Amino acid sequence: MQATFSQRLSSLSEGDISAIIQMAWEDRTAFETIQERMGWSEADVIRLMRHQLHPNSYRLWRKRVKGRTTKHRALRNPEMKFEDRCVADHRRANR
Repeated sequence: MQATFSQRLSSLSEGDISAIIQMAWEDRTAFETIQERMGWSEADVIRLMRHQLHPNSYRLWRKRVKGRTTKHRALRNPEMKFEDRCVADHRRANR
């Protein structure tokens, strides 16, 4: 049986929630990295952001990330010189 969104959310610490939100706001951290680091898919992150942010902040975030090539590894230009897994590592919140 798969856990519901509210069950999965309640199992996260405040530090985990903060880390996911921080990675979601970061332009260069792809949704795939969030999936690898935290186990939350793009759809999960969108639901989390909708749940955790004020409505105006959520709308600004969605407008910002929608269609942004840096948020999806498959859409990135191969000449990009950064590795987002490293970016996500040093931004890991304290637990």
